[in-house]
Amino acid sequence: MGRLQVWSARRVVVPVCLAIAWAFAPACPARADEQGAAARAISAAAGDAIVQVRIVIKYRMSVEGEESQEEEGTNEVTATVVDPSGLAVCALSEVDPSHRMKMMGEEEEGYKFEADVTGVHYIIGEGKEIPGKIVLRDPDLDLAFLRPAEPPAEPFKAVDLTQSASPEVMDQLVVLGRLSEAANRAPYVGMDRVTAIVSKPRTLYIAGIGTWVAGLGIPAFTLDGKVVGITVMRAIPSAAGSSEGGGATSMPVLLPAADVLKSAKQAPST
Repeated sequence: MGRLQVWSARRVVVPVCLAIAWAFAPACPARADEQGAAARAISAAAGDAIVQVRIVIKYRMSVEGEESQEEEGTNEVTATVVDPSGLAVCALSEVDPSHRMKMMGEEEEGYKFEADVTGVHYIIGEGKEIPGKIVLRDPDLDLAFLRPAEPPAEPFKAVDLTQSASPEVMDQLVVLGRLSEAANRAPYVGMDRVTAIVSKPRTLYIAGIGTWVAGLGIPAFTLDGKVVGITVMRAIPSAAGSSEGGGATSMPVLLPAADVLKSAKQAPST
């Protein structure tokens, strides 16, 4: 091959190699900065709508008709405020342990577990607590809706479920959450992608592992600030004879905002 031919081949090969490398390379710093700026803007607009809720539960168990002593426990869950009145949504499986047991197929013959929620407190700002109550449970969707016990003096910051998006696989997500008391309930912002979309029996979005770090009851958004959905637990009975040994298989999913909104409209105003 002559020198001119070699040079011509290089002129073709080098740009092609660069194009391939660019396609498979990580996002450049400028692009990453744009995504970070979008995530910060979403957090600034909706971060205060993510609250911690302290749940007080009285529970009792009975085995073969012999009832154990009633006990009380507390749990902090994450909820997303979806209306300025303070209406908030969280995962029912985190609020009601008896519902979680039913979901997971952990009930056994002769064993009975009952749980009653006796206290609900929103924790906002610098640890300020506002009494609340559960106003609606939707076990099919693993949703629980809460309201303040009294109308709030000031409107809550809320996520607008009517401004929703239907992303495609591998679309970018911005996830908002709130850390536990051990981290002073600091706001959490994460970046993730839609890794799968379930179409039956209803649409569900599956995100990467980063989304589940902040737990259930949190919202995910597209980069333009539209809400995709709220994280809940999805469980189905395990197949007979499977390696699971009965019970149920479960995984966290993103329930579309439209489904959450439809359920929220049924929540009593008082």
